[in-house]
Amino acid sequence: MQGKPLVKIYTDGACSGNPGPGGWAAILIYNETSKEIWGAEPQTTNNRMELTAAIAALRALKRPCRVRLYSDSSYLVNAFNNGWLQNWQNNGWKNSRKDPVENRELWEELLELSKVHDISWIKVKGHADNIYNNRCDELAVAAIKQLRPE
Repeated sequence: MQGKPLVKIYTDGACSGNPGPGGWAAILIYNETSKEIWGAEPQTTNNRMELTAAIAALRALKRPCRVRLYSDSSYLVNAFNNGWLQNWQNNGWKNSRKDPVENRELWEELLELSKVHDISWIKVKGHADNIYNNRCDELAVAAIKQLRPE
């Protein structure tokens, strides 16, 4: 594990209406180098954009890494840190209300990516003093505006 490079990733998703046009963004930081990535979808939800940001960032890694992934999404972080994903799988992808888990295909992709990388899922406060989280929010909102320029 120690031989893998350490990459810090900040992610965020945004939606104009929920559902509505959405954007996502991520910043990948390795040593002194950083890379910004982003995208948008015309009709989506905020939760889908939060998950998409994490997926895109993890896909961007060229080899197995140790990852500290920072997100302001409780939905994303708690699913990994509080055992929600394991419970959903054990219950046939049903949530605690016995309803089908939303965004299952995205969760399944995140699970596959988490087998490749050693990931620590870290919750940050949104719209606070974290410059990387704030920058991700700016990029995600800008991506939405590219879908429908004002």
